[in-house]
Amino acid sequence: MRIVIAEDNALLREGLSLLLTSTGHEICATVEDGDNLVATLLEQRPDIAVLDVRLPPTFRDEGLRAAVAAREKMPDLPVLVLSQYVEHAYAARLIARGASGVGYLLKDRVGKVEEFLEALDRVAAGGVAMDPEVISQLMVRRISNDPLEALSSREREVLSLMAEGHGNGTIAKLLFIAETSVNKHIGNIFSKLGLPTTDGGHRRVRAVLAYLNSVTSRNGSPDAS
Repeated sequence: MRIVIAEDNALLREGLSLLLTSTGHEICATVEDGDNLVATLLEQRPDIAVLDVRLPPTFRDEGLRAAVAAREKMPDLPVLVLSQYVEHAYAARLIARGASGVGYLLKDRVGKVEEFLEALDRVAAGGVAMDPEVISQLMVRRISNDPLEALSSREREVLSLMAEGHGNGTIAKLLFIAETSVNKHIGNIFSKLGLPTTDGGHRRVRAVLAYLNSVTSRNGSPDAS
């Protein structure tokens, strides 16, 4: 796939480029700051953008702002965000767009090559990949009157693992239950969230987005720092 990388750290930028090219991907452009990112994305129209939240010149949220601006013109652009820390407002802004093809990983996760590549493929295919630490920290901000109140505690556990990108078999192993039970829980989740069978495979993405929107609902304005 064709990838644009936006990262100001030269070592990480070159490391990502080498990793991705060695696994058969094409790096169509690399960007070091937020000023040129939107134009580059619109020009290159990559299969996915891998970007740092904080880029020059202010090192605040240039990367994410540029990605949001680009997605307004290219709604289907998959974006995988890398961050040193869990930026609650930034994560909320990314998730609040309500679109598929989004990911938020802590940079430590990039060191786990297999997990990073799996997340990259999932997001590029229109799925969602959220770092477990991001979900964990956002969970403490969850409000009580949200659409997930109808879910049981086990169903929320299953949905949380779905948000991390795990398949049904892996979820079963992590929760020490049968895969048939996982399938039943997921069916209940879809039903309780009002996701029709006509959505097909999109129901899983919609369920994850509903979950992530719920856990970030206390973050307030996405422009908050």
